[in-house]
Amino acid sequence: MEFLQQLKLDASNAGVSTGTKWISSTGENISSYSPVDGKLIGGVTATDNTAYEIVINTAHSAFLEWRKWPAPKRGEVVRQLGDALRANKVALGKLVSYEMGKSLQEGYGEVQEMIDICEFAVGLSRQLYGLTMHSERPNHRMYEQWHPMGITGIISAFNFPVAVWSWNAALAWVCGNVCIWKPSEKTPLCGIALQKIVAEVFTKNNVPEGVNCLIQGGKEVGEWMSNDTRIPLISATGSTRMGKALNAVVAARLGKTILELGGNNAVIITQDAALDMSLIGCVFGAVGTAGQRCTTTRRLIIHESVYNQFKQKLVAAYAQLKIGNPLDSNNHVGPLIDTHAVEQYLQSIEACKQQGGHFIVEGDVLSGEGYESGCYVKPCIAEANNSLAIVQHETFAPILYIMKYSTIEEAIALQNGVPQGLSSAIMTMNLREAELFLSANGSDCGIANVNIGTSGAEIGGAFGGEKETGGGRESGSDAWKAYMRRQTNTINYGANLPLAQGIQFNF
Repeated sequence: MEFLQQLKLDASNAGVSTGTKWISSTGENISSYSPVDGKLIGGVTATDNTAYEIVINTAHSAFLEWRKWPAPKRGEVVRQLGDALRANKVALGKLVSYEMGKSLQEGYGEVQEMIDICEFAVGLSRQLYGLTMHSERPNHRMYEQWHPMGITGIISAFNFPVAVWSWNAALAWVCGNVCIWKPSEKTPLCGIALQKIVAEVFTKNNVPEGVNCLIQGGKEVGEWMSNDTRIPLISATGSTRMGKALNAVVAARLGKTILELGGNNAVIITQDAALDMSLIGCVFGAVGTAGQRCTTTRRLIIHESVYNQFKQKLVAAYAQLKIGNPLDSNNHVGPLIDTHAVEQYLQSIEACKQQGGHFIVEGDVLSGEGYESGCYVKPCIAEANNSLAIVQHETFAPILYIMKYSTIEEAIALQNGVPQGLSSAIMTMNLREAELFLSANGSDCGIANVNIGTSGAEIGGAFGGEKETGGGRESGSDAWKAYMRRQTNTINYGANLPLAQGIQFNF
């Protein structure tokens, strides 16, 4: 395919890189099959322990030099990366769509997110502010400053194979850190393509070898990173189960983590909602990326007075969904990532039925022409109680649960009544309800929206959630602070040395 050639991807690719150099490895071959058509796209070599050590040592050496570069100079390199991503947006967007299975528009959108975070990071490179404080001691000055931590380890998931890496890398770089990235073994070629784009930019700017490193592999490689005391910060995106295991290991060595884990996101549809506008946000939130976003809408909590009306609108909208090749812009829904995801989808449907749920739009696996990969499924809707075990669980598939409520307080309790706490939304034209939802008595999620859906976030705001979502924050606002270490400084410019709290120590 032309976009593969433009991105310089071969049938077989080295999987380990310290930036511009590709490191030989005896690791197993990881084959990447497209969920779009089931065809083999290419393969990469997984990282073995010897190659891993080369990467770690190169990254550490690079950090000692990179941290000396002025932050605005580091930002200028990131700005040029944004330009390189613009030049490759079409080809890279198609690769994201083909290797992961999301719609072409979403593939382009993911690359645009990388461009946007590069622009954000450029401005940030001149705004790594600290505070100045008044000292209680005469002739003293206090202030704080922020220093880079060292190696940032990035473990990303298949559903956003490139954007989440950029949220971390762009910020980590301008903060003076170096990065080692392990992309998902389900989307390894996106990592290879990006590594080559970054290498060209870094070479032009004489960036030290090791500032941007790539490793490949599965659980074992992630465990190497988690246990490695040379990596002070691990930013990981994935399931809650994975995050709990990783966090325990990193915390045991007193390392730091940024965790972006599962979501079980709900939209409250009030009696004062604009129903047609709400429908757009809810349907896209539920079926976009075939339900494989951490911000996917999985529950609708609908006021009893508009429940039947909105349910009819949902059923009619689902009947119009076009499921097929995501590279065809006429299709709304592409495939799940692989047949294992299809099995989980089917198991969740069966569990919902056994637990008392009632499907008003039935799910199914599609077959026949255009569906040869076996990864295409029908988005479905079930009426279900919020307390059902399957509703409490995040299934990475387009299964939507709907339920009624009577009062806004009941709706908020239902919204909060799951272990996860990532994204939430309320659809209402009632100011009191909107403000209540956003108050301390409202949504307990890291993201709370009014009159937009749960899915999708702008890079200007900090992204992340609470409870079993992990508590981490990436991207905008002051999320950059997680990539740095804080240092408090006190300067005595007087001729005496008074002690704090008025303590006297004379001899």
